[in-house]
Amino acid sequence: MKFTVIFERGPSSWGAYVPDLPGVISVGDSREEVERLIQEAIEFHLNGMREEGVPVPAPSSFAGVVEVNPAA
Repeated sequence: MKFTVIFERGPSSWGAYVPDLPGVISVGDSREEVERLIQEAIEFHLNGMREEGVPVPAPSSFAGVVEVNPAA
């Protein structure tokens, strides 16, 4: 399964969240660290859902980049 993850750089750390899995978030000192941590958080969350008999949602979000003209 592939889930969309949004990565955000803050003033002193990185954050990540998964739009299709509300509450699954992570924070780290670097992009590499937060990427590893969010993967672990997703796996932990999905395992918990399975153990509780809760259906795992199919990934439905995607991210894109939109270019705009700043002078417009």
